[in-house]
Amino acid sequence: MVSKRDLFNQRCKYHLIWSSALPYDSLANTTSIIYYLALVSMSHKPMSHSLSLSVVLPAYNEAENIDRVIANAVDYLSDRQICYEIIVVNDGSTDATKAIVTALAAKNSQIRLINHPHNLGYGSALRTGFDQSVHEYIFLTDGDGQFDISDLDQFLPYIYNSQGQILSKIVIGYRAKRADVFVRSLNAWLYHQFIQLVLGIRAKDIDCAFKLFPRSIYKSIKPIKSDGALFSAEFLLKLQHLPIIELPVQHFPRKFGTATGANIKVILKMFWECWQLKKECHIQDSKPQIV
Repeated sequence: MVSKRDLFNQRCKYHLIWSSALPYDSLANTTSIIYYLALVSMSHKPMSHSLSLSVVLPAYNEAENIDRVIANAVDYLSDRQICYEIIVVNDGSTDATKAIVTALAAKNSQIRLINHPHNLGYGSALRTGFDQSVHEYIFLTDGDGQFDISDLDQFLPYIYNSQGQILSKIVIGYRAKRADVFVRSLNAWLYHQFIQLVLGIRAKDIDCAFKLFPRSIYKSIKPIKSDGALFSAEFLLKLQHLPIIELPVQHFPRKFGTATGANIKVILKMFWECWQLKKECHIQDSKPQIV
Protein backbone atom coordinates (compact mmCIF):
# COMPACT_ATOMS: atom_id res chain seq x y z
CA MET A 1 0.00 0.00 0.00
CA VAL A 2 1.36 3.42 -0.98
CA SER A 3 1.66 5.76 1.97
CA LYS A 4 0.41 9.34 1.95
CA ARG A 5 4.01 10.61 2.15
CA ASP A 6 5.10 8.43 -0.82
CA LEU A 7 2.14 9.61 -2.87
CA PHE A 8 2.96 13.22 -2.11
CA ASN A 9 6.65 12.77 -2.99
CA GLN A 10 5.68 11.08 -6.26
CA ARG A 11 3.36 13.95 -7.13
CA CYS A 12 6.06 16.45 -6.24
CA LYS A 13 8.44 14.79 -8.71
CA TYR A 14 5.89 15.22 -11.50
CA HIS A 15 5.39 18.85 -10.54
CA LEU A 16 9.17 19.40 -10.61
CA ILE A 17 9.51 17.91 -14.10
CA TRP A 18 6.64 20.03 -15.39
CA SER A 19 7.82 23.28 -13.82
CA SER A 20 11.37 22.81 -15.09
CA ALA A 21 10.25 22.17 -18.66
CA LEU A 22 7.49 24.78 -18.77
CA PRO A 23 8.23 27.91 -16.71
CA TYR A 24 5.21 29.69 -15.27
CA ASP A 25 5.93 32.84 -17.23
CA SER A 26 5.84 31.06 -20.59
CA LEU A 27 2.66 28.97 -20.38
CA ALA A 28 0.99 28.80 -23.75
CA ASN A 29 -0.15 25.24 -24.15
CA THR A 30 -3.63 24.36 -22.88
CA THR A 31 -2.80 20.66 -22.90
CA SER A 32 0.13 21.28 -20.57
CA ILE A 33 -2.08 23.24 -18.19
CA ILE A 34 -4.65 20.43 -18.09
CA TYR A 35 -1.84 17.92 -17.52
CA TYR A 36 -0.53 20.00 -14.64
CA LEU A 37 -3.97 20.32 -13.03
CA ALA A 38 -4.38 16.56 -13.25
CA LEU A 39 -1.08 16.02 -11.48
CA VAL A 40 -1.85 18.33 -8.57
CA SER A 41 -5.21 16.59 -8.12
CA MET A 42 -3.65 13.18 -7.51
CA SER A 43 -4.40 13.31 -3.80
CA HIS A 44 -7.76 13.89 -2.13
CA LYS A 45 -6.11 16.76 -0.22
CA PRO A 46 -4.75 19.41 -2.64
CA MET A 47 -1.45 21.18 -2.29
CA SER A 48 -1.42 24.78 -1.08
CA HIS A 49 -2.57 26.28 -4.38
CA SER A 50 0.19 24.36 -6.17
CA LEU A 51 2.93 26.34 -4.43
CA SER A 52 6.37 24.92 -5.13
CA LEU A 53 9.15 25.97 -2.81
CA SER A 54 12.93 25.70 -2.75
CA VAL A 55 14.16 25.95 0.84
CA VAL A 56 17.79 27.07 0.97
CA LEU A 57 19.75 26.29 4.14
CA PRO A 58 23.35 27.54 4.29
CA ALA A 59 25.34 25.56 6.85
CA TYR A 60 28.84 25.87 8.26
CA ASN A 61 29.71 23.47 11.08
CA GLU A 62 26.06 22.92 12.05
CA ALA A 63 26.29 19.20 12.83
CA GLU A 64 24.43 19.66 16.12
CA ASN A 65 21.61 21.67 14.54
CA ILE A 66 21.08 20.72 10.91
CA ASP A 67 19.18 17.44 11.39
CA ARG A 68 16.59 19.14 13.61
CA VAL A 69 16.22 22.07 11.19
CA ILE A 70 15.71 19.74 8.22
CA ALA A 71 13.27 17.50 10.12
CA ASN A 72 11.16 20.51 11.13
CA ALA A 73 11.15 21.77 7.54
CA VAL A 74 10.13 18.39 6.11
CA ASP A 75 7.29 18.03 8.62
CA TYR A 76 6.02 21.56 8.00
CA LEU A 77 6.11 21.36 4.20
CA SER A 78 4.66 17.85 4.04
CA ASP A 79 1.82 18.68 6.43
CA ARG A 80 0.83 21.61 4.21
CA GLN A 81 1.36 19.56 1.04
CA ILE A 82 3.72 22.12 -0.44
CA CYS A 83 5.82 20.70 -3.24
CA TYR A 84 9.35 21.32 -2.03
CA GLU A 85 13.04 20.74 -2.21
CA ILE A 86 15.45 21.45 0.63
CA ILE A 87 18.87 22.58 -0.56
CA VAL A 88 21.56 22.40 2.10
CA VAL A 89 24.72 24.23 1.08
CA ASN A 90 27.55 22.85 3.19
CA ASP A 91 30.04 25.71 3.14
CA GLY A 92 33.21 23.74 3.78
CA SER A 93 32.23 22.43 7.21
CA THR A 94 34.94 20.62 9.17
CA ASP A 95 32.51 18.75 11.40
CA ALA A 96 29.93 16.05 10.57
CA THR A 97 27.49 18.37 8.75
CA LYS A 98 28.18 16.75 5.38
CA ALA A 99 27.75 13.18 6.67
CA ILE A 100 24.51 14.01 8.49
CA VAL A 101 22.88 15.67 5.49
CA THR A 102 24.12 12.92 3.17
CA ALA A 103 22.32 10.34 5.31
CA LEU A 104 19.12 12.40 5.39
CA ALA A 105 19.21 12.94 1.62
CA ALA A 106 19.54 9.18 1.07
CA LYS A 107 16.17 8.74 2.81
CA ASN A 108 14.36 11.69 1.21
CA SER A 109 14.84 12.60 -2.44
CA GLN A 110 13.53 16.12 -1.76
CA ILE A 111 16.69 16.90 0.23
CA ARG A 112 19.69 18.01 -1.81
CA LEU A 113 23.22 18.50 -0.51
CA ILE A 114 25.67 20.83 -2.23
CA ASN A 115 29.22 20.91 -0.88
CA HIS A 116 31.73 23.73 -1.12
CA PRO A 117 35.27 22.31 -1.06
CA HIS A 118 36.23 24.91 1.54
CA ASN A 119 34.60 27.80 3.36
CA LEU A 120 33.65 30.40 0.74
CA GLY A 121 31.45 32.62 2.90
CA TYR A 122 27.79 33.09 3.77
CA GLY A 123 27.00 34.98 0.57
CA SER A 124 28.62 32.33 -1.58
CA ALA A 125 26.54 29.65 0.13
CA LEU A 126 23.33 31.60 -0.51
CA ARG A 127 24.25 32.25 -4.13
CA THR A 128 24.96 28.57 -4.71
CA GLY A 129 21.64 27.56 -3.18
CA PHE A 130 19.63 30.18 -5.07
CA ASP A 131 21.32 29.33 -8.37
CA GLN A 132 20.61 25.62 -7.92
CA SER A 133 16.96 26.08 -6.93
CA VAL A 134 14.28 24.89 -9.35
CA HIS A 135 10.94 25.77 -7.79
CA GLU A 136 8.74 28.82 -8.24
CA TYR A 137 9.50 30.39 -4.87
CA ILE A 138 12.70 30.45 -2.82
CA PHE A 139 12.63 30.47 0.97
CA LEU A 140 15.81 31.33 2.83
CA THR A 141 16.49 30.45 6.42
CA ASP A 142 19.60 29.44 8.33
CA GLY A 143 20.75 25.99 9.37
CA ASP A 144 21.40 26.97 12.99
CA GLY A 145 17.85 26.48 14.28
CA GLN A 146 17.30 30.07 15.44
CA PHE A 147 14.15 30.45 13.34
CA ASP A 148 10.88 28.51 13.27
CA ILE A 149 9.72 27.58 9.77
CA SER A 150 6.11 27.60 10.97
CA ASP A 151 6.30 31.41 10.85
CA LEU A 152 5.87 30.92 7.11
CA ASP A 153 2.16 30.53 7.87
CA GLN A 154 1.85 34.29 8.15
CA PHE A 155 3.88 34.85 4.95
CA LEU A 156 1.94 32.59 2.59
CA PRO A 157 -1.34 34.58 2.49
CA TYR A 158 0.55 37.52 1.00
CA ILE A 159 1.59 35.61 -2.11
CA TYR A 160 -1.97 34.73 -3.19
CA ASN A 161 -4.75 36.84 -4.64
CA SER A 162 -8.43 36.49 -3.70
CA GLN A 163 -8.84 33.69 -6.28
CA GLY A 164 -6.03 31.69 -4.73
CA GLN A 165 -3.62 32.34 -7.60
CA ILE A 166 0.06 32.71 -6.80
CA LEU A 167 1.43 36.24 -7.14
CA SER A 168 4.96 37.55 -7.46
CA LYS A 169 5.56 38.98 -3.99
CA ILE A 170 8.61 39.54 -1.81
CA VAL A 171 8.03 38.90 1.89
CA ILE A 172 10.87 39.26 4.38
CA GLY A 173 11.02 38.77 8.13
CA TYR A 174 12.38 40.89 10.92
CA ARG A 175 13.20 39.53 14.34
CA ALA A 176 10.52 40.76 16.73
CA LYS A 177 12.93 40.19 19.60
CA ARG A 178 16.52 39.26 18.86
CA ALA A 179 17.75 36.32 20.96
CA ASP A 180 21.51 36.65 20.45
CA VAL A 181 24.16 37.30 23.07
CA PHE A 182 25.01 40.94 23.79
CA VAL A 183 28.16 41.16 21.65
CA ARG A 184 26.47 39.67 18.60
CA SER A 185 23.41 41.89 19.05
CA LEU A 186 25.64 44.96 19.35
CA ASN A 187 27.56 44.02 16.21
CA ALA A 188 24.27 43.51 14.38
CA TRP A 189 22.99 46.93 15.46
CA LEU A 190 26.20 48.67 14.36
CA TYR A 191 26.10 46.80 11.06
CA HIS A 192 22.49 47.81 10.47
CA GLN A 193 23.25 51.46 11.18
CA PHE A 194 26.26 51.39 8.87
CA ILE A 195 24.32 49.78 6.01
CA GLN A 196 21.49 52.28 6.36
CA LEU A 197 23.96 55.16 6.33
CA VAL A 198 26.02 53.99 3.37
CA LEU A 199 23.44 52.21 1.21
CA GLY A 200 20.21 53.85 2.37
CA ILE A 201 18.33 50.57 2.87
CA ARG A 202 15.36 51.09 5.19
CA ALA A 203 14.46 47.48 5.98
CA LYS A 204 13.92 46.79 9.69
CA ASP A 205 16.23 43.78 9.79
CA ILE A 206 18.48 43.59 6.75
CA ASP A 207 20.25 40.34 7.55
CA CYS A 208 17.29 38.42 8.98
CA ALA A 209 17.54 34.94 7.49
CA PHE A 210 13.83 34.50 6.86
CA LYS A 211 12.96 35.62 3.34
CA LEU A 212 10.41 34.41 0.77
CA PHE A 213 10.58 35.54 -2.85
CA PRO A 214 9.98 34.31 -6.42
CA ARG A 215 12.91 32.63 -8.14
CA SER A 216 12.13 34.73 -11.24
CA ILE A 217 12.85 37.91 -9.26
CA TYR A 218 16.17 36.55 -8.05
CA LYS A 219 17.13 35.67 -11.62
CA SER A 220 16.21 39.20 -12.75
CA ILE A 221 18.62 40.88 -10.29
CA LYS A 222 21.62 38.59 -10.79
CA PRO A 223 24.50 38.73 -10.29
CA ILE A 224 24.79 39.33 -6.58
CA LYS A 225 28.53 39.47 -6.05
CA SER A 226 28.97 39.64 -2.28
CA ASP A 227 30.55 36.50 -0.87
CA GLY A 228 30.07 37.30 2.80
CA ALA A 229 27.60 38.88 5.20
CA LEU A 230 26.81 41.75 2.82
CA PHE A 231 24.88 39.43 0.50
CA SER A 232 21.51 40.23 2.10
CA ALA A 233 22.11 43.98 1.85
CA GLU A 234 23.09 43.73 -1.82
CA PHE A 235 20.03 41.54 -2.42
CA LEU A 236 17.68 44.16 -0.92
CA LEU A 237 19.53 46.97 -2.67
CA LYS A 238 18.83 45.42 -6.06
CA LEU A 239 15.15 45.14 -5.14
CA GLN A 240 14.91 48.87 -4.45
CA HIS A 241 12.22 49.50 -7.08
CA LEU A 242 9.95 46.66 -5.94
CA PRO A 243 7.50 46.58 -3.02
CA ILE A 244 8.67 44.50 -0.08
CA ILE A 245 6.42 43.23 2.70
CA GLU A 246 7.97 42.97 6.17
CA LEU A 247 6.55 40.72 8.90
CA PRO A 248 7.77 39.91 12.43
CA VAL A 249 9.19 36.44 13.09
CA GLN A 250 10.32 34.59 16.18
CA HIS A 251 14.01 34.31 17.01
CA PHE A 252 15.52 31.75 19.36
CA PRO A 253 18.89 31.45 21.10
CA ARG A 254 21.47 29.29 19.37
CA LYS A 255 21.50 25.95 21.21
CA PHE A 256 24.63 24.44 19.70
CA GLY A 257 27.63 25.50 17.68
CA THR A 258 29.34 28.85 17.30
CA ALA A 259 28.12 31.83 15.31
CA THR A 260 30.62 33.37 12.88
CA GLY A 261 29.07 36.83 12.57
CA ALA A 262 31.19 38.31 15.38
CA ASN A 263 34.46 37.24 13.75
CA ILE A 264 36.60 40.34 13.14
CA LYS A 265 37.63 39.08 9.69
CA VAL A 266 33.96 38.70 8.71
CA ILE A 267 33.21 42.24 9.93
CA LEU A 268 36.16 43.83 8.12
CA LYS A 269 35.31 41.99 4.91
CA MET A 270 31.74 43.24 5.16
CA PHE A 271 32.87 46.86 5.52
CA TRP A 272 35.16 46.50 2.51
CA GLU A 273 32.46 44.91 0.35
CA CYS A 274 29.99 47.61 1.38
CA TRP A 275 32.23 50.45 0.24
CA GLN A 276 33.01 48.60 -2.98
CA LEU A 277 29.31 48.08 -3.63
CA LYS A 278 28.53 51.75 -3.07
CA LYS A 279 31.35 52.74 -5.38
CA GLU A 280 30.30 50.27 -8.08
CA CYS A 281 26.63 51.21 -8.07
CA HIS A 282 27.08 54.97 -7.55
CA ILE A 283 24.31 54.80 -4.98
CA GLN A 284 22.62 58.06 -4.02
CA ASP A 285 19.23 57.16 -2.58
CA SER A 286 18.51 53.45 -2.75
CA LYS A 287 15.48 52.71 -0.65
CA PRO A 288 13.44 49.52 -1.14
CA GLN A 289 9.70 50.16 -1.03
CA ILE A 290 8.86 48.65 2.34
CA VAL A 291 5.09 48.26 2.62
